[in-house]
Amino acid sequence: MRALVKFSLLLTLVVIVLGAYTRLTDAGLGCPDWPGCYGELTVPKSAEQAAIAFPDAPLETQKAWNEMIHRYAAGSLGLFILAIAISALVRVRKHPEQPVKLPLLLLALVIFQAALGMWTVTMNLQPLIVMGHLLGGFSTLSLLYLLHLRLQRIHMPMGDAGMRKLAGLAALALLVVIAQIALGGWVAANYAALACTDLPFCEGNWTERLDVAGAFSIPEAQTYQYGAHDYAERMTMHVAHRLGAYVTTVVVALLLWFGFAKAQSKVMRRALTWVAVALVVQLTLGFSNVIFMLPLKVAVAHNLVGALLLLSLVGLNYKIARNA
Repeated sequence: MRALVKFSLLLTLVVIVLGAYTRLTDAGLGCPDWPGCYGELTVPKSAEQAAIAFPDAPLETQKAWNEMIHRYAAGSLGLFILAIAISALVRVRKHPEQPVKLPLLLLALVIFQAALGMWTVTMNLQPLIVMGHLLGGFSTLSLLYLLHLRLQRIHMPMGDAGMRKLAGLAALALLVVIAQIALGGWVAANYAALACTDLPFCEGNWTERLDVAGAFSIPEAQTYQYGAHDYAERMTMHVAHRLGAYVTTVVVALLLWFGFAKAQSKVMRRALTWVAVALVVQLTLGFSNVIFMLPLKVAVAHNLVGALLLLSLVGLNYKIARNA
């Protein structure tokens, strides 16, 4: 079961990367139906074949393959999580100490994720659904990592009284990072990543153009592909994400400052080091997105490292709680 969880954890990271790549290549509607593609289990071989099923949705083969590869990977992950849940139910009879509620929660979450994936297509990339789908993927990753830690808990040494005092700050840092990921998901879902091309905030008289109410609303639209908000609203989304990044940096930096001062064990210092590395890399990627105008590889890496920053804080919080 440990090997199954480890593999599923790695596969979830792959699914997150593929999801980011699909979104950033504007392939979210590469297939106009779900779970197949133009009524087939794979991408149609010709535009004529696709037009028979969906005459109003011209086939773009590369985008369709981007979307279907993501679906294949996500579907495989769902099967692995089903196997984890079944394994947990079978093993709990002989090993009552084995976690069973967490695998069942993961199974329920991945089923809901499948529904969000369907709604993403059927509701034409409605931003709230797209953001929810992204958060669902990050939640799946976090719960799998938590399950991995619980299965490995016997190898986790106890005894770091210095870090117990930072439990509240560590929990706050985790919540702030989750909020920042949600803001990033909202920016991505509304195609607002290039709404500001200046640092540290935005170009021109940006403070006079802020529209918070409009930025966090969902306008009526036939399709949300390429965004349905005006520039002021997208700029406001971007500024909110930018401000969130600064707040996140301060909170996590404070955790690292006090953490390295108080940590007594190698386990805790290693956990703090992972948080520090992920934070620095994530900030570098975020600034690079602005400076170099959202290069595809950098933008995808920004999603991946955001997931790793989240995992590093989940792990740190677990280890602090275990020592409480």
